Amino acid sequence: MSGHSQFKNIMYRKGAQDAKKAKVFAKLARDITIAAKSGMPEPDKNPRLRLAIAAARAESMPKDNIERAIAKATQTAGGDDYVATRYEGFGPGKVAVIVECLTDNKNRTAGNVRTIFGKRGGAMGESGSVTFNFERIGFIQYPLATAAADAMFEAALDAGANDVASDEEHHDIETLPDDLNTVTESLEAKFGTPAASRLEWKPMVKVDINDVETAQKFLDFVDAMEEDDDVQHVYHNAEISDEVMQKLAAE
Repeated sequence: MSGHSQFKNIMYRKGAQDAKKAKVFAKLARDITIAAKSGMPEPDKNPRLRLAIAAARAESMPKDNIERAIAKATQTAGGDDYVATRYEGFGPGKVAVIVECLTDNKNRTAGNVRTIFGKRGGAMGESGSVTFNFERIGFIQYPLATAAADAMFEAALDAGANDVASDEEHHDIETLPDDLNTVTESLEAKFGTPAASRLEWKPMVKVDINDVETAQKFLDFVDAMEEDDDVQHVYHNAEISDEVMQKLAAE
């Protein structure tokens, strides 16, 4: 589950998407469980839980899975205690990478992430080693069918957003971190629950990858990182051209 606009031409990648679905569901379930534990286990009384459920539904997560994740948050279900951790470093092509995790065992997660960096042509760094290349933003996303681009743009700016970008699939709305909740609430009152509302890392300077070999290594690196059960999001500053992605797809 990379950031919203890491590389939209990722659609050209081949892969067993169905095999990844279970991994995606497991991570979404963890988000739901944590959200339910943070407040009331009822979506209409817990905005964070409502958003987590919306994100799960956007990925076609079955209703039974969602209900089990909520139930796991209760003491009777014995929900696990997870903590958020962040790791930084460089991937193939000297791309800056931020890895956000939720884990019940920090030693295990740190070891796994370090191994992936090392075995996949990267190098794990110290805390703060790459975050200066990124800015913290609030990110809200709605499906394109929610509203016309002009209507979403006007409503988002009126609500206090910094920017809105609409493509063939989504409306992506950017806010200041401190404004995320108020903008989300304003848009939710008008358009319903968004598909996503969260803090993200936005790269300020991109690193171009112009050769097929490096691009493949980097995409394999991201895939391996996202395969880890504890990894929730991978952010980076890679910019891969459509031409290179098309060559990869043709192989």
